[in-house]
Amino acid sequence: MAAKGQKSWSPYVAGALTGIVLILSAWLTDKYVGASTTFVRTVGLIEQLFDPEKVQHMEYFVKEKPTIDWQTMFVGGIFIGSLLAAFLFQDFKKQAIPPMWEERFGQSIIKRAFFAFAGGVIAMFGARLADG
Repeated sequence: MAAKGQKSWSPYVAGALTGIVLILSAWLTDKYVGASTTFVRTVGLIEQLFDPEKVQHMEYFVKEKPTIDWQTMFVGGIFIGSLLAAFLFQDFKKQAIPPMWEERFGQSIIKRAFFAFAGGVIAMFGARLADG
């Protein structure tokens, strides 16, 4: 990582290092790095606050108990690490519309929010469909 004004990491190097971490994780711990299960478990934890009886009898949560585990910490660490890196390297920007989006689709924040949400839903559906 580089400070503002300095050259940043090559995406190829970052991708290769990430691949090595994923391989080592699977090889050494026999666990695959992922996030979609964490989101489902987190929803289960939140739902337990309101209706614990219902969650205990849901087929998915009988098999996969909604708990805080290493994947939850992994997802939290991604958020905290990204935020810390952005502040540390003075690269944090608060913006509702990225320049590339604005050039192609205009300045509508509602349009941007809708498509960002829809894209997230589609990505999560695909991940859950693939049992990820």
